[in-house]
Amino acid sequence: MRLVRVVLAGEGGQGVQSVAEIMAEAAYEEGKQAIYIPNFGLEQRGGVSIAFLQVSDRRIGAPKFNKADVIAALSQRAIARTRMYSGPDTIFMYDSSFKVNEGDLPDQYGMILDIPAVEKSKELNTRVLNVIIMGAVLELTDMIPVAATRTALEKKLGYKFEKNPELREMNHKAIEAGRALVQNRLKGGEMVCASTR
Repeated sequence: MRLVRVVLAGEGGQGVQSVAEIMAEAAYEEGKQAIYIPNFGLEQRGGVSIAFLQVSDRRIGAPKFNKADVIAALSQRAIARTRMYSGPDTIFMYDSSFKVNEGDLPDQYGMILDIPAVEKSKELNTRVLNVIIMGAVLELTDMIPVAATRTALEKKLGYKFEKNPELREMNHKAIEAGRALVQNRLKGGEMVCASTR
């Protein structure tokens, strides 16, 4: 497996750090190398939260990187904060629930992909928006098996699942929902590719 670099960004409280931590744990349990670095805005609450994640079968040379393979931005401010990490091969994914002007998007990218994750989370439960995004990233990268991610999710949230077993099923559905959103979007063929810009 090649080195996969992911940037997840959202407003504080959207759970991007939890998702990155879960994916890093899943990768580690699969015997892969994983580095997760959290980054928080100056504001303690309400600022943009960014998680940097790298996964590989081989030793990862540096904890930081300049360009990501996949960026998932969950707010307009998150788009602005992550544009610099987008390169000519980057899949730049954002939520379609907010209006984005072309000038807000990165200058360089391999593909722009908008998915209705917020809308889908309203169908399931708004608290699983981050898990939907995790499913979408897993589908785009194929860097970690879904089963391993479920196991890591169990380790992180098992105590909550014991109290409310419905949460387990809801989180599993959220992973699959995120994967399906990407599959459906890629089948639709309406996303913006670098070659068409």
